[in-house]
This record gives sequence, structure tokens and C-alpha cells, in this order.
Amino acid sequence: MTQWTQIYDPLGNIWLSALVAFLPILCFLVSLLVFKLKGYVAAFFTVVLASALALLVYDMPFSLIGASFVQGFAQGMWPIAWIIIAAIFLYKLSVKSGSFEVIKQSVISITPDHRIQVILIGFCFGSFLEGAIGFGGPVAITAALLVGLGLKPLYAAGLCLIANTAPVAFGAVGIPIIAMANLVGVEQYEVSAMVGRMLVPLSLTVPFFIVFLMDGFKGVKETFPAILVAAVSFTATQFISSNYLGAELPDIVSAIVSLVCTTAFLKIWKPANIFRLDDQTDFTNNTQLSNGEIFKAWLPFILLIACIILWTQPWFKALFAKGGIFDYTVVTLAANNVGTTIVDAAGKAVGLNLNISFVGLQAGTAILIAAFLSIWFLKIKANDAAECFWDTLKEMAIPCITIGLVVSFAFIAKNAAMSTTLGLAFAQTGDAFAFFSPVIGWIGVFLTGSDTSSNLLFGPLQQVTARELGIGEALFLAANSVGGVVGKMISPQSIAIACAAVGLVGRESELFKFTLKYSVAFIILIGIWTLIIAFFMQGIIPDIVTKG
Repeated sequence: MTQWTQIYDPLGNIWLSALVAFLPILCFLVSLLVFKLKGYVAAFFTVVLASALALLVYDMPFSLIGASFVQGFAQGMWPIAWIIIAAIFLYKLSVKSGSFEVIKQSVISITPDHRIQVILIGFCFGSFLEGAIGFGGPVAITAALLVGLGLKPLYAAGLCLIANTAPVAFGAVGIPIIAMANLVGVEQYEVSAMVGRMLVPLSLTVPFFIVFLMDGFKGVKETFPAILVAAVSFTATQFISSNYLGAELPDIVSAIVSLVCTTAFLKIWKPANIFRLDDQTDFTNNTQLSNGEIFKAWLPFILLIACIILWTQPWFKALFAKGGIFDYTVVTLAANNVGTTIVDAAGKAVGLNLNISFVGLQAGTAILIAAFLSIWFLKIKANDAAECFWDTLKEMAIPCITIGLVVSFAFIAKNAAMSTTLGLAFAQTGDAFAFFSPVIGWIGVFLTGSDTSSNLLFGPLQQVTARELGIGEALFLAANSVGGVVGKMISPQSIAIACAAVGLVGRESELFKFTLKYSVAFIILIGIWTLIIAFFMQGIIPDIVTKG
């Protein structure tokens, strides 16, 4: 096996190299915003350009470009597309069984106001799902639910993408922070605590911002008490849990506390004016719903929660880990026939193999099990269930291709070192790096669609730069993750998932245009916030404990 060593500055000038590395991103932006191409077409052109630059500028062997493409496309299909297929299938079963009509009535009985419904479902319930499964599943499920409740598809998708920002850093049971901490050799607790402290302004702001987007300052004023309860209960719980419990539970605990507190508050307080984005005006429920009917209607999502909790238990994961009794359900997609391996500038191997878990480490399978249990408990006919699954596959065909192409581009950029080139360019900015530190995480999530991937990609760079500048490294490690959360709403992967969930396939440019301006505004504010902490509030930066 021969080795190919990554080149970080192929043109001999880091800023010129960074400009070239930025071209595929520019291609994607122009394709969507200027030419308004469909998502899969924009992604295809981006993959072609990235491949050409990897070959001609970064001198990456063609075989490695092909292996990176396959690795990325496989990752896009499994676990990402599989999670979305399973989630949409579960939602369709709820609709087919008639349960969703009861769900609508039960939500309306809490509040018929669309502004507060978005907070309850998009923000609170979405945060729980983000903490449990991540990978786009929360946006798919909550956006579909909100469309069923009467929101327009584009609006529902955009609002859910924005609502999903607050919990992303602790998504999938804290994997983004834990994985980065393990990579750079530090304990996760200090990084988790710093992320929780940095997120306070964002988590407090997001619920109010969502309502402002829906109904302006008038809407914020009319719903202020309920939104305040949701925001404060979520933010306070996220802060406390991230500082004292670690990275695994903040999303799940915060979401439950916020959902319970807000629902309880709405029992004693109602907005004076009901805001709807549809024409519905009559909210009287002539058929009184029993607790049993409400429970049965929500059963698919209760089963979803139960399965996810089971799948996240350490003892359950151990059954499928190497040496476990079900480890045969994990297969490795190997790139042994490529003939060349990748190493970074430090001589560390960059893996091309991809481990695929079909059951134990796969949230999509947990959701599918919940769907099968729902079929049995709700007594859905086999033909109806099969029709739901077939409809899901047909609707998801193009989105799956889009997701595969997007993740392929991410892997080509990562393996060719284009992403590292961009990060190193920002690292040359000296003290101003405190502003650009979260911007790097933002770019990383835009490129990869994952806060975890961004943290793994740029965590070491953030750590080294913090040491060089004499700033607590917990700040820049946390800033990478916090910047990444607002990059999620413009990630091509997230855009494709959201469009697929609400039936907007082919209209990705519209959704991207909707979220882009807000994402840019948020990352500028987070950059300023990081700069303030770095030079005026260093006392809140915890001291890092090195592992071992």
C-alpha cells in the first residue's frame, strides 16, 4: 500500500489556497441562490468541482477521490437517509391510522395558536429528538407534524431548522462534544460546561425569534408569558445539566422540563388573540377526547421515545459492540482495493473504511421498530402499512440521492484537506481568531452537515490555536461546536432532509434562501460573543483537565 500525504497549502499561500478550497462552497451557493437549481443538481456540480480541485490542485490520487465519494455516499445512505425514511414512515402510519387527527385535536386543546404550537413541537419536542437521535430526524418529524397542524410546508421546514439550533451541540446523547474531547485528549465535562455557558443567549433568544418571524413584535408581545416560560425553563435546565451532568443529557432533560412547564402554564394562561397561518377559526371540539384516545394517538411517538431510550443505553450498545453477542450486525465497508492510504501532515492515518451498524448503533432501526410496533398496536392493515412504506420510498428517492451527493462532497473536501485549508487560513488571523473560531465550526457543519464531524475536523486546530494565543482552550473547543449549531440550518444535508419531510423536493433553493440570512446573522453575533468572552470574561472559561 502506498501513502498519499495531505497538502494543506498547495499553492504556497494559505489565503490563495483557501480561496480555491472555498470554490466548491461558492458553487453550491450560486447554484441554489442564483440559478435556483434543484438540490441534487447543485450537489452534483459541487461534487464534480470538488473532485477536480482535489485532483488538479491538491494532487489527490483519483482512486482516493473515488473512495471518498463512495465513503460519503454510503454515510449519506446509512445512517442519515435511513433515519429519515424510518421517521417519515412512522409519521405516515400515524396519518393512515387516523391517529394524527386526534393528535391535532390534543395539541389544539393545549393551544390552537400556531406560534405556541411551533414552540411546543418544533423547539421542545424537536430538542428531545435532537438529544436522542440527531442526524436530521428531529427536523423531519417536527416539520411533518407542523404541516399536519396547518402550517405551510416551507414555513414549517424553515422554522424547525431554526428551532433545531439550540440543542444541536448536545445532540445524539452528547456525541459532538464527547467525540471531540476524546480526539484532543481532554475531559468532556469542561467543554460541556463551556458550551452550556456560551449557549445561554442563543437558547433564550431562539423561541422569541421564532415567534417574531411568524408574527412580528405583536406576536412576541401577545405570547410573551408562555414563550418566556419555555425559553427560561429550557435554558436554565440546559445550563445546569451541561455544567454538572456532562454532555449526554442536556437536550433530553431540558426538552422535557420545558415541555412540561410550558404545557402546565398554558392550563392557566391563554393568549388573548389566536394566531393561525391557515383559515381555521373554529376550535371547538364537539367530540370530547378521552385520555385513552389521546394516549393511543400519541402511541407511535411514545414508542419512538421508548425505543430511542433503549437504543441509547450503554448495556444495549455493548451487545452490538465489538465482542458483543450481536457484533455480527456491524459490517465494515472497506477500501482495501484502492491501493493507497491517506495520512495527514503529522503522519496520522485518515480512515477510508466505514462501519455500518444495522441494528444496535443505528437510530433509524430504533425508529423502524417503533413503526412496526405502531402497526401492531394500532391494528393497521398490512396493505395500508405497505402502501405507507412504498410512498415513503418514492418520496425519498430524490432526497436520498441529494443527501448522498452532499455527504460525498463533505468527505472529498475532508479527505483532500480542503476543509483544513480553510481552518488554517482563519488561524492566521491572530487575536481576531476569537471571532473566527465559531465561524470555523459554522463552515464545518455547512460542509459536513454534522456538528460531530465539524468538531472532529477542526477540534485539534482550535486547541492548538488557543494554546498559541494563551486563551483557555475550552473556549475555542466550545466555540467550534456553538458556531456549528447555527450552520446546521443552512447545511445542504439539513435542507434536503427538511424539504423531503414536507414535500418540497426540488425547492431547496427557496428554503436555503429563507434560512441563510438568519444563519449569517447568528454566526456574527456568536463570533462577537466569543470575542467578548476571550478578552473580557475569561473568568467563565473552565480549566481543561487533560485525560490520562
